[in-house]
Amino acid sequence: MSRLPIRARLTAAFAVAMVLVLVGAGLFVYLRLESDLDESVDNGLRSRADDLAALVRPGQAGPGLAKGGRLSEDDEGFAQILTPAGRLLDSTPGVLQAALEPQEVATANAGDGAVLVERRVPGIDETARLLARRVEAPDGSVVIVVGASLEDRDETLAGLLNSFLVGGAAAVLVASLIGYVLATAGLAPIEAMRRRAERVSLDRAGERLPLPAAHDEVRRLGETLNDMLARLQASFERERRFVADASHELRTPLAVLKTELEAALRLGGHSPEVRESLVAAIDEADQLAQLAEDLLLIARAADQGLPVRVETLNIRDLLERAAQRFSDRARERGRTITVEAPEELDAELDPLRARQALGNLIDNALRHGAGDVGLAARARDGTLEIDVGDGGPGFPAELAPRAFERFARGNAARTRGGAGLGLAIVSAIAQAHGGSVEIVPDGGGRVRISLPLRSQDHLSPPS
Repeated sequence: MSRLPIRARLTAAFAVAMVLVLVGAGLFVYLRLESDLDESVDNGLRSRADDLAALVRPGQAGPGLAKGGRLSEDDEGFAQILTPAGRLLDSTPGVLQAALEPQEVATANAGDGAVLVERRVPGIDETARLLARRVEAPDGSVVIVVGASLEDRDETLAGLLNSFLVGGAAAVLVASLIGYVLATAGLAPIEAMRRRAERVSLDRAGERLPLPAAHDEVRRLGETLNDMLARLQASFERERRFVADASHELRTPLAVLKTELEAALRLGGHSPEVRESLVAAIDEADQLAQLAEDLLLIARAADQGLPVRVETLNIRDLLERAAQRFSDRARERGRTITVEAPEELDAELDPLRARQALGNLIDNALRHGAGDVGLAARARDGTLEIDVGDGGPGFPAELAPRAFERFARGNAARTRGGAGLGLAIVSAIAQAHGGSVEIVPDGGGRVRISLPLRSQDHLSPPS
């Protein structure tokens, strides 16, 4: 039950409650009607018993009783006259045996009140309700018994029960539908908050969940979540400002550090160990400087979008220059970089950002991939598609869903260097051009950048 959606659980609870109400109401009506019908039958039996008693009282004995004749009754009733010992003196036609047990006859003869019982009587097809009482006759006391078939009562109760079963089932069905509609309406504000929450991003300040007009629990939940979003937004802004400020402040000391190390290296006169340490320190300073630049770029992209200056570029020439830039590094690893693009394919892009995006993708393929690296471009429906892939196993399953997030790295990549910012920068550059980037799920580490062939009005303005 707990695995069902809350809407289904509310509907089921509403249906169960309706069943309980209908069962309670039906049981009350059934028992009340049964009591009323029994009371009506009992009143009829008392009236007939009074009529029969008038026949057997002293001086009022009827000719039928005096001559051993038969008592007459309607089709649904009968009457008998019994001795105190339970012997049958007279009876209506068709009922030839005493209707009461001897102890019941004795009880009726001993008391001043009437005895009421229900049982099957030989000669009567249905269960009968019997009333017995003592009457003083000329020759002593006798017990008169009047009875009535309960066929009409049972048919009435059975009809009522069938009506409750059929009508109750229909009522539960209708109530369930109404309950489902009410549950849907009651959960509509939560569903609206859920849909908005899917689109909420900390990159866009001021986004909040919609609140219902009623000041109820759902509104208080929405207010609490909006307060949480505000706190997260403030924390995110502080983090972004810190990254931007720290990256900006690190650029100058890192540049000075690299200059001093290079100057020390140029002076010469160092032992081989010292020279090797200086070269390694310069490489580390370069990596730190690049990391600071990447962090600053990411912070600017998140804050106000990357500024782009678009120019008309030949895409094949752009790809060949990017391949040439990494050719030596690829050759050292026994790999090649191939380019496949039409000669006449042009697009309006920012050359600096385009080279940066391609460089990050090629570097990622050389660092984490295997086999030859392929660059391919094509135009499709006004969109430029650039694919960068290799012959390696592709992105790990745990990395693929978050590959374009900041500092996202697979477990194997943690031992190969890199800060996990390359693909995040590619994504920021693509978005700045009004495009997107995705992993192509066809094997290998293929990444596709989709950009408009012509510049768009919403491009970030140059700074």
